[in-house]
Amino acid sequence: MSLRTLLAVGLALVAHAAPAQHEHHEHGGHDAMAGALGPQPMAREASGTSWQPDTTTMDGIHSMRGAWMLMLHGYADVVYDRQGGKRGDEKTFVPSMLMAMGQRPLGPGTWGVRAMFSLDPLMGRHGYPLLLQTGETADGKEELVDRQHPHDFFMELATTYSVPVGAGSVFGYVGLPGEPALGPPAFMHRASGIRIPEAPLSHHWLDSTHITFGVVTLGATSQDFKLEASAFNGREPDQHRWNIETDALDSWSARLSWNPGPSWSLQVSHGRLEEPEQLEPGEDVERSTASVTYATANWSTTAAYGVNRHEEHSSPAYVLESTRQMGRVAVFGRAEWLENEHLVASGEAFEVGKLSLGGSYRVATAGRVAFDVGALLSGYRIPGELEAEYGASPVSGMAFVRASLE
Repeated sequence: MSLRTLLAVGLALVAHAAPAQHEHHEHGGHDAMAGALGPQPMAREASGTSWQPDTTTMDGIHSMRGAWMLMLHGYADVVYDRQGGKRGDEKTFVPSMLMAMGQRPLGPGTWGVRAMFSLDPLMGRHGYPLLLQTGETADGKEELVDRQHPHDFFMELATTYSVPVGAGSVFGYVGLPGEPALGPPAFMHRASGIRIPEAPLSHHWLDSTHITFGVVTLGATSQDFKLEASAFNGREPDQHRWNIETDALDSWSARLSWNPGPSWSLQVSHGRLEEPEQLEPGEDVERSTASVTYATANWSTTAAYGVNRHEEHSSPAYVLESTRQMGRVAVFGRAEWLENEHLVASGEAFEVGKLSLGGSYRVATAGRVAFDVGALLSGYRIPGELEAEYGASPVSGMAFVRASLE
């Protein structure tokens, strides 16, 4: 399947929309409140210090406790994963995330705190099978290939402080771990992809820095723009998933975000990562990204581009993902194309593609916990040189049950 065909099918078949709205989440309620980074709507704030459209629905539990505005959000999936082809494998695993946030007035500004955790380490150091995925390591000796690494138990422990300046603000963000100003919102927080049970292949081209063990960000906002810069620890997490790592803030990034209307959010960013891969000492990476997200009450779509520039070569990645909510039913999809030099031991780069389509159905709600069942089917573009390794037309699938706080 050619790249043109892959993207055409994705555009034609993938329905566009954001997750369904739930009680207490209407605009004019919590969504209309000012966020932790400035006077812009709280709904605009996504992972780290990234922005998303104002019309993005805020799932989770919200409450006021005195001067504190509190939010609790999270999910846990039980996924049966069967990856096809000669390199395929199968596994049942449980990805999860729990995020707690709070903010309150303090002095002339707003103080915010964030904590996010995952029990992904329980799935084992090798994570779960995911054809064509690469990045990080299971044992400190060999790179994970055709597998998605588990996320660390500590995903974010961060604090923010912002002071209003006219129609905007100046703000600071400190995290150990945290997320620097690089890339779009992390994939598990994007409304266009949050219901998709697998990580994107483009993760290490766009948002792999969402768990960074040491980051300091300073920025300023106006009504529609945000400019920010970060100093951070450039190394990706190692194979020890339960600890907190520390190292020098030796890398940097900068990001410009623009929300031209309530339904739109755009960003461009660039960073230099000092030795990000544990198994590639001495090899630095320059990463550039650009993305646009469109969201309405029942529509969320993100298109993004990322490129990793090494000393002797560059590798790009493109992704288009979307989710549509129709009552109890959600349909979603993701189309990707990228150039990856980590699939075979020789280090040769290959152009590969993937198209995933699926859906879920809300079967029950118990208090603030919603239960969904769903499935996902994926097909691939495999270059001829890799057919002996992967097969000509592998097909993969996932079936899952999700419990989420709504």
